[in-house]
Amino acid sequence: MKLNYDSYIGTFISRPNRFIAHIDLDGEEVISHVPNTGRMKELLYPGVPVLLSFHNSPTRKTKYELRMIQKKGQWISTDSMLPNALAYEAIENDVIKELTGYSLIKKEVTYQNSRFDLQLSNPTTDKELHDKTNTNYNGQACFVEVKGVTLEHEGWTYFPDAPTERGRKHIAELIHAVNNGYRAVLLFVVQLEYANGFTPNKVTDPAFAEVVEEAINAGVEVLVYRCKVSPDEVKITEKIPLVL
Repeated sequence: MKLNYDSYIGTFISRPNRFIAHIDLDGEEVISHVPNTGRMKELLYPGVPVLLSFHNSPTRKTKYELRMIQKKGQWISTDSMLPNALAYEAIENDVIKELTGYSLIKKEVTYQNSRFDLQLSNPTTDKELHDKTNTNYNGQACFVEVKGVTLEHEGWTYFPDAPTERGRKHIAELIHAVNNGYRAVLLFVVQLEYANGFTPNKVTDPAFAEVVEEAINAGVEVLVYRCKVSPDEVKITEKIPLVL
């Protein structure tokens, strides 16, 4: 996915709360929105290079958005809104081999008490094609929940970097979907390109790791794909190992 915004490289100063960061941009201290509520303590420390996008809109509280952080000389995409779009693009272009063969992709589909990121299906009638509420399609719908991954240690990646009750709820709903005849996929999008594999973070959120294993045993498919990342483009490229 091409990143069509004006970008600037600065250095991180501080993060007074989850939503904003202070950045040194050519000697000037600017305030940037942080589109990621994760802790990212291993990434954000004083002096680390960061990439900002600039948005000169009167409706914005801040003109800058923190998009990437540099680690080991390579960029890590930290925008938590990006993985859903990357997954959509990758599925549409048959990059994720396990998710080929579907003719329709819908975003933000409600199921039970949750909203899954994507729904894949093969509608057989014009009514099904244009029906925004139908999730059945003769039981052939596939629900996909996407999680962006930025936490890395010695080439291995982990999720989450903070306890996530919301994440556990989504996985429980995927299990419910499988038990009701649907296909369900939990897709981890690793937003860095030097990752060698992935493991659910048992230290930070043991309950999350447990529900991932429970989901696999119930028939939920868990996929992990890493990205190629540069200042002007991020795209999903290849599958990497999942180790529980």
